[in-house]
Formats: sequence, C-alpha cells, structure tokens
Amino acid sequence: MTADLFSDFQQDHFALFGLPRRFALDSAELDTLWRTAAAQVHPDRFASAGDAEKRVALMAATRVNEAYQTLKSPLARARYLLRLAGVDTAEETNTSMPPAFLMAQMEWREAIEDARHGHDVDALERLSRQLRQDVRAMEDELGLALDEQHDHAGAALLVRKLRFLEKLDQEIGDAIEALLF
Repeated sequence: MTADLFSDFQQDHFALFGLPRRFALDSAELDTLWRTAAAQVHPDRFASAGDAEKRVALMAATRVNEAYQTLKSPLARARYLLRLAGVDTAEETNTSMPPAFLMAQMEWREAIEDARHGHDVDALERLSRQLRQDVRAMEDELGLALDEQHDHAGAALLVRKLRFLEKLDQEIGDAIEALLF
C-alpha cells in the first residue's frame, strides 16, 4: 500500500481501515490496522519525494490518525456513525433528559461534592469505578441501538447521556487530583 490508498478523502473512516460500519469493533484489530496504515503513510517514508507527494502523504497520515482517534473512542465512534446516518446528536442544543437520569446526575454530583469536602480519595475512586461500569453498560446499550435496532433517536439520546457521564468522570478526576496534589 502507498499513501495513494489513503488519499481517497471520500472514504469514511471505517472503509479507510477496511472495517464494517458498526459500533461494535475489535479494538486490537483497529490498533493493528492503524499501525499498518500509519507506517505506510508516515511522512518520513516520503522524505525524498516531490513536494506534491509529500503533501498528499502528510494529508493521508493526518486522515489516518483522525480516523483512528474517532473509531477508537466509543463515544466519538457513535457520534460518527450517527453523522454518517444523517443524525445530529444535538449535544449542544438538546439538553433534555429523562427525569430519572437527571436525578441520578444530581446524586452523582452530591456524592462527588461530599467526597471532595471530606477529602475522601477512596470514595472518589469508588465513584469513578462505578461510573466506568455505568458507562460500559450504556455503551452496550448504544451498540444495540446502533447495530441491532437501528434506533438513531435512541442512540442520539445515549450519546448525550454519555457526554454527561464523561463530564462527571472529569469532575471526579479533577477532585482526586486536587486532593492528591
């Protein structure tokens, strides 16, 4: 393969790596495919090439890396799949959530604040582990919604929920860091 194979900028990220357009993917396979593609288009391989070929190689390398970053993150991959299906997740504008989810968010935030004020790093780490379990369960739901049920509206809601959980994870990490340093 050469940079030419990765310079078709009309290909979606899945086609770029020869993967099916699905939420579920083998992360080890993706890593292997990315390493192979990145090595083939690395700008150093084109050091003696002409300027035009160097530019194409650099653009292809950038594209391969961007595609990899998108596909390796479950949340980014879901957003991308929805975008390919013509669905806007409306994360910036649609903040409506089911009442039970909003109540859970309030409980999470209270638990984070209690642990922070109590200087309880262990409690924050337990919250982080529980949050990761909840995220994994929601990602499983997202996979079903996208790959099996083709429920784009439900998947968009799950993406918005996961974004909330991503922010909570950041809050927990910030609180742990503040207490440790």
